[in-house]
Amino acid sequence: MSESGGLGPEVRTRDGALRGSLKDGVAAFLGVPYARAPVGPLRFRAPEPAEPWDGIREATAFGPTAPKRPYAPPLDALLPDPEVAGEACLNLNVWAPWPTAGGAEPRDDGGRGDLVSPARRPVMVWIHGGSLVHGSSAVPVYDGTAFARDGVVLVSVNYRLGMEGFGVLPDAPANLGLRDQIAALGWVRDNIGAFGGDPERVTVFGESAGAISIAALLASPLAEGLFRRAVVQSGAPMALPLAEARRTTEAVAARLKVPATAEAIARVDRDRLLAAQTEVTGKGSPLSGGKSFQIAVDGEVVPRDPARALADGASADVDLLMGTTTEEYRLWFVPSGVTDRVGPWVQRLLLWKAKVPSGTARVYRAGRPREKPGEVLGALATDKLLRIPLNRLADARLRTGAPGGTYLYEFGWRSPVLDLGACHALELGFVFATLGLPETRALTGPDAPGELASAMHAAWVAFASTGDPGWRGWDAARPVMTFGPGLPSLVEGPREAERLAWEV
Repeated sequence: MSESGGLGPEVRTRDGALRGSLKDGVAAFLGVPYARAPVGPLRFRAPEPAEPWDGIREATAFGPTAPKRPYAPPLDALLPDPEVAGEACLNLNVWAPWPTAGGAEPRDDGGRGDLVSPARRPVMVWIHGGSLVHGSSAVPVYDGTAFARDGVVLVSVNYRLGMEGFGVLPDAPANLGLRDQIAALGWVRDNIGAFGGDPERVTVFGESAGAISIAALLASPLAEGLFRRAVVQSGAPMALPLAEARRTTEAVAARLKVPATAEAIARVDRDRLLAAQTEVTGKGSPLSGGKSFQIAVDGEVVPRDPARALADGASADVDLLMGTTTEEYRLWFVPSGVTDRVGPWVQRLLLWKAKVPSGTARVYRAGRPREKPGEVLGALATDKLLRIPLNRLADARLRTGAPGGTYLYEFGWRSPVLDLGACHALELGFVFATLGLPETRALTGPDAPGELASAMHAAWVAFASTGDPGWRGWDAARPVMTFGPGLPSLVEGPREAERLAWEV
């Protein structure tokens, strides 16, 4: 680990030397391969270790993103999703505090990638969301500078998406995207010491599909020991039986008029594959349903349903911070007009299809007399899919005496953009402290409160550093740290009548 004149900071990993960029005491190493490019015979195979290189590899630009299509309007304007061309999409980025000239400089130990230093820093590994078909580590909102500025080594990861990452095919391993994430965590274990990070203090965190991925990793024997703490943002433990998860794969193959096998799909032009994938999955949403790619219970990476495994004590020693936004549903229901189109009769029909008990729905209607039927529907969907499962997991960890800490939060500041309110993904710019970026402001507007971002970001840093985000752990009083509206405050049992309505 060194600075090389004016050429940028250099570091030696086990695969070879890297040269990054340096600004204001933060070094960034971008587009670092953690596995071989998934092309040719490796396209539908488990990730293989990256090939070592000679000389110094420049690491100053984001690496290729996984094949994907942009979000459909109007979400494309709210959720920027850059695309970087290239095949070697299994790459990651590292932001790290960097010693200033004349300061105490850690030493490389001679090529093993371990750092000889009196104090190693906590590490956070970011797994992006995007319904397993969108997103990448190149999204500007996920810039790791603020974390590095505050003493954390921040890693963000790309992984395979859609059919290539989560297709269920008889002649290919399942959950390839999850296997990619595990490979990246293995790279962190083996190399992060060279960047000043502590491989024994790794926190994995993610949002939406990234959070669902983390819940699966918590239940996976292949990920055991690769991280000490986890943050689950707006995603809950879930996976489908293999046959059920395969239905989306079959629907895409049927649209392409090819067998649902890796061999056949590999022969399809990638643009045609992405088009068919979008046609099959593009009409629904995580809350309203429709066909989608899902993590599968495959007997290896995910041996059993993650919700049951975690309730039974899997990863009980891992510190866990988890939560939601208050109005997750508004990201999908408001721009699409669902909140205005759904009347009382359609609301009842959709709740019946979703198997929501009628008594539960009555409690929500009674407690929200001024809300439209579509808004009440959205609140029920948010709680059924996110808030209630996370509460149940926290309760299970409390009941079984899990040694790992358990903390819950809720993000409630409301965006004025398109009347989105406290919608899905809104907290991301606050967690990363990137409110000043135009890509963040697309969702938050120009006047998001910086003090709330400072508080939320500091809580994530504290959790990664110590296992304590700064408020009371989960107990019988159900404490939830609420970030807005207004200043952060600890609330015991928020909307308890609605939560209890699900205990039927």
